[in-house]
Amino acid sequence: MSEIRKTAMVTVCGRPNVGKSSLTNALVGEKIAIVSNKAQTTRNRVCGVLARGDTQIVLLDTPGLHRPRSALGEYMVKVVRESLEGVDCALLLVEPIAHVGGPEEALIARIREEGIPAILCVNKIDTVEKASLLPVMAAYNEAWDGFKAILPISARTGEGLDELCDEIRKYAEEGPQLFPDGQTSDQPERQVMGELLREKLLLCLDKEIPHGVAVEISRFSEREESGIVDVDAVIYCEKGSHKGIIIGKHGDMLKKVSSLARRDMEKFMGTKVYLQTWVKVKENWRDSVSAVRSFGYRDSD
Repeated sequence: MSEIRKTAMVTVCGRPNVGKSSLTNALVGEKIAIVSNKAQTTRNRVCGVLARGDTQIVLLDTPGLHRPRSALGEYMVKVVRESLEGVDCALLLVEPIAHVGGPEEALIARIREEGIPAILCVNKIDTVEKASLLPVMAAYNEAWDGFKAILPISARTGEGLDELCDEIRKYAEEGPQLFPDGQTSDQPERQVMGELLREKLLLCLDKEIPHGVAVEISRFSEREESGIVDVDAVIYCEKGSHKGIIIGKHGDMLKKVSSLARRDMEKFMGTKVYLQTWVKVKENWRDSVSAVRSFGYRDSD
């Protein structure tokens, strides 16, 4: 029987590529958010769930705050702003650089506007000398002295994550758990399949091409007799020339992407996955509000 008596809703925010999804995955203990070394990997708010003692912690992994240049970008920025409403705590994730940039200033202003407790997490401390962290902490403390705690962490190595969980639990509210035992995310399996495929496109493709890609899962079904999961996926890109690059010579690139994605899908589903992929062109879809919505990037009701 569950011993959960408290819950903490926590927004993880920061500039692009600072490690928000890596931190969410590390805290949850499994991969529930895709990661890559390219900015703006996360497009939707992704919910990660973990238990610590009598507390269920619900992490809201958000897109990186950036200057929007398309309808998709505007949607992502709106997700960040709305994810800071009505939560128990905010984690502002920053890199170990002794400078408070524009995205960080904007997020601090938004946190202050909402009046919620905030924890500053200086991530990637495994990449720098420990002595260099003091100027970073001092710079952020000077920018705003309202942080409830300033914690150096590494999402990659796990350093400081137990202390972070202890700090988060201070802001938990009495009440029933929001998700059943064992559930680690609010994402439907169908959505996870699409995100895993998009992650491999980000991994394998260069320059602007992966940012102009969207994935639509047109079929997701399980065979009764064998348990094999059938997944049909359509990859949309913005230009005909991009389609050729995604498919590759003799279809080699699409085969590589699909093979890598299928491997992760099977790990996630715990069974064999039969994946079929197609590539189609939908020109400049990121600039179309209706197209952005059709790919699942829509406001929550």
